[in-house]
Amino acid sequence: MSDTLVKICGLSSPETLLATIAAGADMAGFVFFEKSPRHIDLETARTLGMLASGRIRKVALTVDADDDALEAIVDHLEPDLLQLHGRETPARVAAVKARFGLPAIKAIGVATAEDVAAAQSYEDVADILLFDAKPAPDAAIPGGAGVQFDWDLLRNISAKHWMLSGGLDAENVAQALRRTGAPAVDVSSGVERERGVKDAGKISAFLEAVRSL
Repeated sequence: MSDTLVKICGLSSPETLLATIAAGADMAGFVFFEKSPRHIDLETARTLGMLASGRIRKVALTVDADDDALEAIVDHLEPDLLQLHGRETPARVAAVKARFGLPAIKAIGVATAEDVAAAQSYEDVADILLFDAKPAPDAAIPGGAGVQFDWDLLRNISAKHWMLSGGLDAENVAQALRRTGAPAVDVSSGVERERGVKDAGKISAFLEAVRSL
């Protein structure tokens, strides 16, 4: 059985959160970005955070959020990790960690080998690097679009702790893991029945595909 860490991101209802826990995922991601179809408000975050507490690691995903916004999110969700999915600099990542005392996942958009190389500047400050498909310059949201990038770009990753994201689903995750050797995977659109709405059966199938390796 694979010991690959699995994060299901963009959860927004008690039902799909419970399905994620039942399927055996390691992390549950909650999106705080109003342009995203997976965005949740603070009161929903409180409800889901209480339901998840002690059962799965909670990740709060933000995009270039300021300290006031982060403080409200931390107060309501009580996350175990912060995922910074915007244009945050290494200095900003370090500052967020210092202020909130939480480990950070830094998302890195990848289209070329140069993007992967640029991620090295975050290795000393981020606890986990998350490699996702690089969005188009005019994209409304920086992730969750179900788009893959060239997995072979990650063959010589120097980071010890990293995750693969971008266009993963139950049908291709095994191939992605074999090609990249990723220690962790993150999925959002690949376990949805429609944009922004998770599907319990797809969540279960994704976990089964990973764990069967």
